[in-house]
Amino acid sequence: MRFLVRDRLLGFGDDYWIEDDQGKKVFLVDGKAMRLRDTFELKDTSGRVLIDIRQKMLALRDTMLIERDGEALATIKRKRLSLLRNHYRVALADGSTELDVSGKILDREFAVEYDGELLAVVSRRWLHVRETYGVDIVRDDADPALLIAVAVCVIHLADKEREDD
Repeated sequence: MRFLVRDRLLGFGDDYWIEDDQGKKVFLVDGKAMRLRDTFELKDTSGRVLIDIRQKMLALRDTMLIERDGEALATIKRKRLSLLRNHYRVALADGSTELDVSGKILDREFAVEYDGELLAVVSRRWLHVRETYGVDIVRDDADPALLIAVAVCVIHLADKEREDD
C-alpha cells in the first residue's frame, strides 16, 4: 500500500488529504488551530475520526500521543541514548511492543521497523514532485492509519527540534 503526502501542505492548523498511489483521497488530516498544543485528527473519507494525535504537555522531551476511540494507542519521542538525531521510538500502548523509526527524517527518507522487520518506508526517491513524499506500507497486516500517523508525528517532532536549535 502506497500513500502520497503533499509536504508543503503539511502543517498543524491546516487540513489536507493523503492520497493512495492512484490519486484517490484516502485520509483527511484535520489540523486543530488555535490550541496550546499541536493536535490533529486523521479521518477517513466519510469524516469518521480514525486517530487523534496530540502533543503531550509537560514532558521533558517533545512527545506525541496517538489515540484511537479515546484509548491510548502509542507514544512517540526521540530515542534518549541514540547517537543519531533522527532515531525515534514508538511505544505501543500494550507496553511490550516498540517500533523503531530511523533514517533521514528531515529529508523524508526513513523506515519504520518492528523487531528488525520492515513495516513501512517513507521516501521521496520514487516521486518526481519535490513537495510530495510517499508512505509505502510493506506488510499487508500493518495498520495503515497508525503508520501514517507515526510518519507525520515523527516528521513534526524532527521539524520542531530543528526550529529549536
